[in-house]
Amino acid sequence: MEKFKQFLNLPFGKPSRISVIWTSTLFPSKISNPETMLRKIRISVAAVVWVLVTALFLDFTGTLHTWFGWLARIQFLPAVLAVNFGVVVVLVILTLVFGRVYCSVICPLGIMQDIISWIHGRTKRKNRFRFSWSPARNLLRYAVLAVFIIALAAGLTSLAALLAPYSSYGRIVSNLAAPFYYWGNNFFAWLAERADSYAFYGTEVWLKSLPVFIIAAVTFAVIFILAWKNGRTYCNTVCPVGTVLGFISKFSLFRPVIDTEKCRNCGLCGRQCKAACINMKEHSIDYSRCVSCFDCLETCNEGAIKYRPVWGRKATDGSASPILSGNGTGNGNGTGNGSSRRTFIASSVAVLSAATLKAQEMKVDGGLAAIQDKKVPARKTPLKPAGSLSLRSFSQHCTACQLCVSVCPNQVLRPSGDLMTLMQPEMSYEKGWCRPECVKCSEVCPAGAIHPVSVEEKTSVQIGRAVIIYDNCIAYSDAVSCGNCADKCPSGAIRMVQSNTDDSTSALIPSVMEEMCIGCGACEYLCPARPFSAIYVEGHEVHKHI
Repeated sequence: MEKFKQFLNLPFGKPSRISVIWTSTLFPSKISNPETMLRKIRISVAAVVWVLVTALFLDFTGTLHTWFGWLARIQFLPAVLAVNFGVVVVLVILTLVFGRVYCSVICPLGIMQDIISWIHGRTKRKNRFRFSWSPARNLLRYAVLAVFIIALAAGLTSLAALLAPYSSYGRIVSNLAAPFYYWGNNFFAWLAERADSYAFYGTEVWLKSLPVFIIAAVTFAVIFILAWKNGRTYCNTVCPVGTVLGFISKFSLFRPVIDTEKCRNCGLCGRQCKAACINMKEHSIDYSRCVSCFDCLETCNEGAIKYRPVWGRKATDGSASPILSGNGTGNGNGTGNGSSRRTFIASSVAVLSAATLKAQEMKVDGGLAAIQDKKVPARKTPLKPAGSLSLRSFSQHCTACQLCVSVCPNQVLRPSGDLMTLMQPEMSYEKGWCRPECVKCSEVCPAGAIHPVSVEEKTSVQIGRAVIIYDNCIAYSDAVSCGNCADKCPSGAIRMVQSNTDDSTSALIPSVMEEMCIGCGACEYLCPARPFSAIYVEGHEVHKHI
């Protein structure tokens, strides 16, 4: 083996580029160093964080938030908007010490890009070394960052949420992945029902907002294409969080450093760098774009790249001993039968379709007539959950990540389609009503848009007031006994009064005592009038207390 390696290096004295690549591939380095586990640890931690953050958006029961809700609170933009200085300071210090490990370990959108790029790299062996150095597009990076900061300062949080990585990932999962998860859950619920088990319960799958769905789909398509072709291009050209952390990481203590004395100019590190930040011609690394993934260190078989502390010196010298090295070999060949895959996909679609049909059975009245769905009333003031304080406070802090929408058990929250508050959640009562004992949204909000409230506090917060449209009320128009809104009002804010005060035998119609109404929407949801309820809730710009 050693003689064959020497033979490959004989012709020119100094090893050629081709010979280095061949020897690196066929005979990986056997350097033994405990620090070679650093990349594996990074991948393991990133995988756990990605799975758990994704599960937060898929878990419609809200159970996981009890243990792992802090993972949403340590994301950069939610911490900034929540004025959580402790988290922001920790993230800044982490970047100053280790570089952009936030982007490679904590940010779910960044980890998703790594997964996409890794899948592409496994399709063909040559794809493992498909990257190359490219100059930083600083003009674009800082222009996007400027727009992001101006949008936040002007209160246009929805515009900023279009660029924020955590918010973008939340919309992708909530709109594109969650329906498949819910359909799978409903399938198991259907099976459990036939086995007289209550291990699963079904949930309704419906399109909460078409504009937000389109935005999520376009965002995913753009990020997927960029990650598939060029790795971390989105992080280093568009993402404002990546630009901020990139500026800080230029002064980080620990950095990957090229040892020019050991470097053989094979170019493997640059061709493996998904951030395209290694310039082998100049033996330099752009630390503002390096995401501290450690792929280059494991690729280099000569120990020429080291992850070490840099004490104010140029980071491309070769004066320090290696801290991390390894090999970058692997099998990129993929096997599979196209026909089998098509059969599997077709079977999966059939199974999920059956589950969907069972879970989305037509709602009927006594099994005889279909119940017409309700339509959204034209509210002058939108409804925001208890704990939001006011429309302005909510709009300035909400990242539009859809986390509260995902965990709402009553199907009350859905993304707004209004241009000024686009993608931010608002309340409506066509699918359910906001039960006083439920405070899920206030428990999971990581950005401080919905402050934590207790059940007792929620029952005293007025988020809106009920308004009656007597033309739609069957008790008024048809002179029949109803009283459903008064019977179901949890705060006793609705009472039935005589439609004609001079006639004691006249039909009873509802009347609202606004000082007692909390805006929960029970009256609106349970009103039998279709397609518009005879009573609806108008929001308060500033929430009140009883």
